[in-house]
Order: sequence, then structure tokens, then C-alpha cells
Amino acid sequence: MSDRPFSDGLPGSVLFACTHNSIRSVMAEVIMKSLYGHAVYVDSAGVLAKDVDGFAVEVLDEIGLDGGNHVAKNFEDLEDSSFDLIISLSAEAHAKAQELTRTTASETEFWNTVDPSLMEGNREMQLNAFRHVRDDLYEKIKARFRTAPAPKV
Repeated sequence: MSDRPFSDGLPGSVLFACTHNSIRSVMAEVIMKSLYGHAVYVDSAGVLAKDVDGFAVEVLDEIGLDGGNHVAKNFEDLEDSSFDLIISLSAEAHAKAQELTRTTASETEFWNTVDPSLMEGNREMQLNAFRHVRDDLYEKIKARFRTAPAPKV
């Protein structure tokens, strides 16, 4: 993670990126918007776009957040590709972010995050994998942007 602080503790814009924009980056976007959406422009994208995973929507709903209206998109679908900070949640997305920011002043960070869809087992075991990723992202976002006050969820 970067130690470079933004002037008020928050960047003006953040992009979360992962492989398909269907689980990890969706969760991160929704969580970040719930905490800092009043002060930061937040978006997400994937290297490839794939429909949002129902388990991701379900575990967000468990904590009172709505991911059901999210429309998955890839980097090329972004209306604006100029972000103050791009946080990659998969190696593929980090490579794409590095390529995208070669000629810009954007800051990039890599938070290697497990893809919970790879978890095998019954429904409850799979949901627990999604919950773990959700909770991990929530804590990482709060820790990374801790200099700004966050409302309680």
C-alpha cells in the first residue's frame, strides 16, 4: 500500500479493479461508496466484464448495502479513465492498471484478494468465502482511508 497521503486524507476519485468486475471490485465499490461516497468519486471495472455474482449481492445485502443494480464493465467501458487512485484486487487487473497509468499521474495499489468464486463446497461454505472477502475489503478500505471520518454502517 502507498504511504502517499492525499491532501485531505481522501483522493478525489478511486477505481477498484479486478478480473471480471463481478465480485471483488463490486464489493469494494459498494463499500467505499457507503463510507466515503459523499466525498470521493468511486467506480469499478474488470479486465473483462461478467455479470455480477449473486453471492456478492447477497453478502452485501447482509450488511445493508445494495449491489444488485451494479452493471459490470471493463476498463474500456469507463466514462473516465483518469483516477487519482486505482486499487487492483487481482494480478490481471493490476497489470491492466499499470498499463493504463503509464502516462498519467494516477497512483496504483495492489491488494491481492482471493476470488471467493473458486471456493468449492456447499452453499454455506461458498457464502462464507464471500463474507470473508467482503469483511476483508471493508477493513482494508477503512484502514487505507482512516484519516477521513467514516460514518458507521
